[in-house]
Amino acid sequence: MKEEPVNHSYGSAPSGIMEAPHVVLPDAKVFSKRATRLRELVVQVPSLDEFLAFMARLVQAQHQVLIEREPAWRPAADAFDQALKHEMPPLGFRALRRDVHWQDDLFAILDAMELHVGERQRPLLIALREMPAEQLDELADDVFEACPGNAATRALLPLVAAALQVAWMRLAIDLPKAPARPTGDAQALCPSCGAAPVASVVHNERHRSGVRYLHCSLCATEWHLERIKCSACGSSGKLIYLTLNDEQGKPFLPVQAEACDECHSYLKVMQRELHGRADPVADDLASLALDLLLAEQGVYGRSGYNPLLIAGD
Repeated sequence: MKEEPVNHSYGSAPSGIMEAPHVVLPDAKVFSKRATRLRELVVQVPSLDEFLAFMARLVQAQHQVLIEREPAWRPAADAFDQALKHEMPPLGFRALRRDVHWQDDLFAILDAMELHVGERQRPLLIALREMPAEQLDELADDVFEACPGNAATRALLPLVAAALQVAWMRLAIDLPKAPARPTGDAQALCPSCGAAPVASVVHNERHRSGVRYLHCSLCATEWHLERIKCSACGSSGKLIYLTLNDEQGKPFLPVQAEACDECHSYLKVMQRELHGRADPVADDLASLALDLLLAEQGVYGRSGYNPLLIAGD
């Protein structure tokens, strides 16, 4: 596998698109599709097969809980009218973090995984079941702030993050309409919940073919951001693209890192034009080698984050 900078055509403006939607709310199939993609990646990336297989089981549990469990609390139908009217994130995680009963989703996920984890992962489930609610809230705070927290509890964060994703995606699905696309300094924050993106996706669907969207790390809302534009600082003149290539010099995965020499940040781009099932969370996990390469170079820092993998120092 080779790692090298490339010049590609992915940055060209889409053609034949009159008006792609500015913001797209998630649907109930996100986790199911993600689990399918992760199972594909288990075979494709054997160096990470055990890790990706565990993530596939976790995401499948997310899907099961999302479609089968009725939450204890749902907001009133008009609860977010004012936020939508004034173009503020209606599901701001800082405002709702103590109202959403995400711990119930966590225990439901643990139940769904109980018979599908190995002996190495089982202690994680036990630790979370035995942990006081206040300490679980502290772990949630670490996830929200993309903080690796305590080394002793770091391995628990993906399970906590999975529950938070279920809880906030459920809220996003139920929004009466999509919020307005963020602009200015807020362009890289989710218009639904205010969280950072995990990656961007160039879609291949007819109504938004070739259009790039940022994908929320928490609620899975997507919002349009022009190509050849840094998601962190808005610069367009100093971008380079790095990829992982196989021995034939072809992309190993439909993933690139869009790196900016203006602010020295990067965010991955998932190309559904290269693979129709490329997923911002799944393919991000599978392309961990690209993050390690960039970390070794020490030039660019990641601007978004994947809550299923909050790494420490």
